[in-house]
Parts: sequence; structure tokens; C-alpha cells
Amino acid sequence: MTDVLIRPAHPFDAAFAVPLIQATIGPIGLALTGASASVEAERAMLGFYPLRGNRLSFEHQLIAQAPTGEALGLLLAYPGALAGALDDPFRERLRALGLPGHVESEGAPGELYVDTLAVTEAARGRGIGGRLLDAAADRAAALGLNRVGLLVEDGNPAARLYDRQGFRPAGTRRLADGTYTHLVRDLT
Repeated sequence: MTDVLIRPAHPFDAAFAVPLIQATIGPIGLALTGASASVEAERAMLGFYPLRGNRLSFEHQLIAQAPTGEALGLLLAYPGALAGALDDPFRERLRALGLPGHVESEGAPGELYVDTLAVTEAARGRGIGGRLLDAAADRAAALGLNRVGLLVEDGNPAARLYDRQGFRPAGTRRLADGTYTHLVRDLT
């Protein structure tokens, strides 16, 4: 879809982005926020979204937008080397809730880590996910990184997209009681 604009996210995108992020990451969002239900996780995420220096900040997101202005999807990605520091605000939140302050940082040094790739149900199958992944590769190159990485759960239909985009398996990870395959796309 060539008429889709890929633009940086802004704080005002929270109402679109946060529910889509939580719908995509599910149990990871619950573990990250210490919430027991998605609506509670979304409330917590709404507080983090406009703030810089955390993994869910608007500053790490791109929005796919139709010419009409309708948001169609998003990419949340940051340098993997920053993952630990970007998770510190969530560790602090968990401790403030009286929970263990353990957050498993997902990104790896040397890669632009795609934390979340999500397209609205109505916009799926139109090439928007591929456009967002291409934008991730461009961002990685601009940051001097030679690789884009992400985690995918077994059986996730998005795995076909990742394969078409040149991602290959680079190991497995346990996260929020799930097993994920770490996929990487080398840019050089």
C-alpha cells in the first residue's frame, strides 16, 4: 500500500496505540505493569506513553497512517542496548506495587529491537506490517545498527511476514511464561 504515511508517534497517539499494544503483547503487558487484566495494564501504559525514557514511550514508535488521517498500525522499536534502562521505570512500578521488580529486558545489544509490530484488524493484509518493518530497518541503519531483532511466539501468523522480510531464527527466549523465537534480520 503506497499511500500509507509512516510517521513518528506523538503523545496524542496514546488512545490509538496503547490498546493495540496491549492486544498484541497480552501477557507481557500484564507482567510489565503488574496488572491482572488488560484494562488495568492499559491504564498503566497510558501513564508511561507520553513520558520519555521507557520502553513504551511514544518516542520509540512509528505510526502507519492512511491519507484520511486514520491510524492503521504501529511499530515500537528501540536500540537493544538500551533495553535494560528503558525497563527501569517498570521495575520501579512493580516494586511500588509490592511486587518483585523483575522485568525481563527483551532487546539485545547491536540490534534495533522491535518490541511491538501491530496493525489494526481492518488494515491487515495490505502490506502495512512490511512497510513498518522496512521503516525499522531504515531506523536501525540511521542509528548505525546492522540488525533488526524481534521475538515471535510459535504459531503466530506474523512469522510468515517476518520470513518474507528476511528474518531468520537466532535462538529462543522465555518471557512472561511463554517461549519465543528470537528472529534477526541482518542489514549488511
